[in-house]
Amino acid sequence: MNHPVDLGKGAESDTPPPGALSEDARRQSETARAALTALRGEVAKTVVGQDSVVTGLVIALLCRGHVLLEGVPGTAKTLLIKTLSRALDLDFKRVQFTPDLMPGDVTGSLIYDNRTSEFEFREGPVFTNLLLADEINRTPPKTQASLLEAMEERQVSVEGSARALPDPFVVCATQNPIEYEGTYPLPEAQLDRFLVKLTVPVPTRDEEIAMLQRHAAGFDPRDLSEVQPVAGAAELAAGRAAVRAVHLDQLVAAYVVDLCRATRQSPSLQLGVSPRGATALLATSRAWAWLSGRDYVTPDDVKALARPTLRHRVQLRPEAELEGATADGVLEGILSHVPAPR
Repeated sequence: MNHPVDLGKGAESDTPPPGALSEDARRQSETARAALTALRGEVAKTVVGQDSVVTGLVIALLCRGHVLLEGVPGTAKTLLIKTLSRALDLDFKRVQFTPDLMPGDVTGSLIYDNRTSEFEFREGPVFTNLLLADEINRTPPKTQASLLEAMEERQVSVEGSARALPDPFVVCATQNPIEYEGTYPLPEAQLDRFLVKLTVPVPTRDEEIAMLQRHAAGFDPRDLSEVQPVAGAAELAAGRAAVRAVHLDQLVAAYVVDLCRATRQSPSLQLGVSPRGATALLATSRAWAWLSGRDYVTPDDVKALARPTLRHRVQLRPEAELEGATADGVLEGILSHVPAPR
């Protein structure tokens, strides 16, 4: 996220309404929150900074949503996901997307077994909990589209038979924003499948100095043995249950709708946020409220998650791009003009 979100701080508001969780569920919620908050410490063992990106990844895990990571080469996008997978007690697989990658290489395919004289399905790497789709925009649209059903319906259909994917199932895809030769831009339909698009920034001067000092001391980014699992499927399930119980006031719901409708009316945009985007912003705002230790959503929660949740769901007009407009800049203007409830 371009606007850092701190896991330890939440927005101020009035007295919250009574929670919908039982005492036992509340204890599980607190345990899950502590475990998911500890993820930042584990990731920090190998990746310097990027706290806001880790926060976005945790929010996506809580919402069962997928993440698109965008950043220039060398900003540790792949290392970040690999470290997160080590800190989570979940099954992890990686696919390096290339121009010759076929759909069956991702989803799996039917293989003829000479011993039984029958075809049997061999699962592809998509059958996992956390899938790293590295450089997703380097593969042709046909292979990109093989992920559409998996990301939306969490299943794979082969020869008319649907095969369910494990739960949880989250795709973390990376792409380079500046290199266009040999790449295939993701279509709008696929971009809309990603819950959030997180921008991985170049580290600050102090962070880069700390990174060099680590390497000078013998740090090996290929050795992740120091990273220990601190959360798993049970903590994610408890966290999701707690997020579903987070209260949403009608005025805050109306604010989410007003923001999304404003994107459809913006003169700088030729494509605004769809109703699916509104539900995504609601989900991420509730997850952030819970991570902040509250059981109610505030307008500040919505503002904090608006850019990462909506930036890939809008499309600039060509004339606006020529004038130097950006998706984040347009969203910033909308956030400043749409009145928030008090």
